[in-house]
Amino acid sequence: MKTLPIFFYVFVFLFVSCKQADAEAVADKDMVIYAAADSTAVEAVDTAVADESYNEYKVAAASLKSIPKEEVSIETKIIKSGNLRFQTDDLEQTYSQIQSAVKKYKALIKNDSQENNDYQFSRAVNIRIPNQHFDKFIADISKGVKYFDIKDITSQDVTEEYIDVASRIKTKKVLEQRYLELLKKANKVSEMLEIEGQLSEIREEIEAKEGRLRYLQNKVSMSTLDITFYKPIAQGQKATVSYGGRIGNAIISGFNSISNFFIGLLGIWPVIVTLVVVFILIRKRFKRKNKKDVIEN
Repeated sequence: MKTLPIFFYVFVFLFVSCKQADAEAVADKDMVIYAAADSTAVEAVDTAVADESYNEYKVAAASLKSIPKEEVSIETKIIKSGNLRFQTDDLEQTYSQIQSAVKKYKALIKNDSQENNDYQFSRAVNIRIPNQHFDKFIADISKGVKYFDIKDITSQDVTEEYIDVASRIKTKKVLEQRYLELLKKANKVSEMLEIEGQLSEIREEIEAKEGRLRYLQNKVSMSTLDITFYKPIAQGQKATVSYGGRIGNAIISGFNSISNFFIGLLGIWPVIVTLVVVFILIRKRFKRKNKKDVIEN
């Protein structure tokens, strides 16, 4: 009866030891997986602690290999953009139609420019549109358009890049937190400088990735659409406008050229005065020489 409890305790001890060994094996496996995925960060730490006197620092730095890699699940990210060009009979009416669509779908006009030449009156508008309203916006402004000279609609899937950048930011932040913990434990100035150098590099990488992520978010949330619409000028109107306009422009251009010439001379008056004085002195000298030669002869 006394031997049963002893065997029972031995059995429990062996069972617990096996479980602990399995757990350590799983942990080592996870550490190897992460080390293969982010070996650059691990190598940087190992290089920084190459001095044998950093034994405790090495042990702590080795824990960086246990940072977990997590899957980032996110919805599809599409950047939409478009370029439209078409002819219209009424520029103002077409622009009013575009403004109505802008208000309806909470879009934003970024640029608005007009151009008149010998052949046509045209207007170009750059618009940012909420991504979910992009197709409806195009459908609204296309009403009444007989045909498009240009209709170029593109969609760019940036989901993979978005997930990659977001995952890298998260990993770098975990790495940064581990380095901060190491900095608190460091006792030597050399150790502190090494860790702070690594922290600075990691912070720069995080800020760069966060900037790229904000850019992608902006492009995905607001689509870009360039619209150019124009009205041709009649042949007779073209000749009248062209002839009169060119005469007026020639007169104004000539007057401006003369004005700019004299203004330029005023700006270099010291040089002009110096050249005039030198010219006068040289002329007088030649006159005296010629006079002397005449008297001698």
